[in-house]
Amino acid sequence: MLINGTEDLRVQKTIDAISKTFEDMICEMDYEKITVKELCERARINKKTFYRYYSVLDDLLAELQGVMIEEYLERIKNYRIPEDLDKINREFFLYSAEKGSVYEKITCSGSYNYIRNQMVNNVMGSTWGKSTWLQLLDTYKQNILLGFVQSASVEMYRKWVADGKKIPLEEIIEISNQLLCTGVNGFVEYSMPI
Repeated sequence: MLINGTEDLRVQKTIDAISKTFEDMICEMDYEKITVKELCERARINKKTFYRYYSVLDDLLAELQGVMIEEYLERIKNYRIPEDLDKINREFFLYSAEKGSVYEKITCSGSYNYIRNQMVNNVMGSTWGKSTWLQLLDTYKQNILLGFVQSASVEMYRKWVADGKKIPLEEIIEISNQLLCTGVNGFVEYSMPI
């Protein structure tokens, strides 16, 4: 349940406790190991209270996903695809670095493949879906291009995190932009109708 500020202070504190505890548990364990029982014990609420706001844990995860997607899309809303791909990729790395451990776990852990794929698909649809240039390509070329951009940017981020972020943030942004944009620009030149 997203808080809009009009709720009773006790409700706000309860929702905050549920969210904070859930994020802590995400950082500690795989999603399959998180239970409503343990979440409630840690948040110091009873299960009835949890179920008053959420039907299942998946609802809480979907809410967290929705917030992350909205925040990121707000950051890139004025960029155009494919012209601003470097800026979008830069914002992806900056945003990811700012979000910390919870975001890293969701983005890098295998147990969050489903939600990560949903997040990526939502972002790709919101950005590339507006591209008039992309609509000129046949469906098969669109799929290849989107698959490349999606997997390349996320995979570079995942490798950077897995390697302990040994490369400074600005440098990994430059490296990933070079790799991503050179590949996309080559595809653009190849795919443009004559």
